[in-house]
Amino acid sequence: ASFHPSLPLIVSGADDRQVKLWRMNDTKAWEVDTLRGHSNNVSCVMFHAKQDVIISNSEDKSIRVWDMSKRTGVQTFRRENDRFWILAIHPEVNLLAA
Repeated sequence: ASFHPSLPLIVSGADDRQVKLWRMNDTKAWEVDTLRGHSNNVSCVMFHAKQDVIISNSEDKSIRVWDMSKRTGVQTFRRENDRFWILAIHPEVNLLAA
C-alpha cells in the first residue's frame, strides 16, 4: 500500500489480483475504485511522485501503469523470465526501479 504524496488517497494491491484506490480522512478509509488487469497476486503498488499515475507489479510478471484520473491501464511492461516484488520511484527524476 502507498499514500498519495498530496491527496487524501491510499492505493493497495492484494492476492485478489486487484489494485484498489481508497479515500481517507483522520478516522477511516473507504474504497473509491478498483483497477483490474493483473492475472496474479499484486505484490507492490504506489503513486508516482510527479505524474498522475499509479504503478503496480504482480506475480504475473508484469508492471502496469494506470492513469489515476481515468482509472485505466496505459502501459504494461512484461519480462517472461523475471518476476518483480518491490517498486521504487525516484522522487525527482522520472525513474522506476523494480
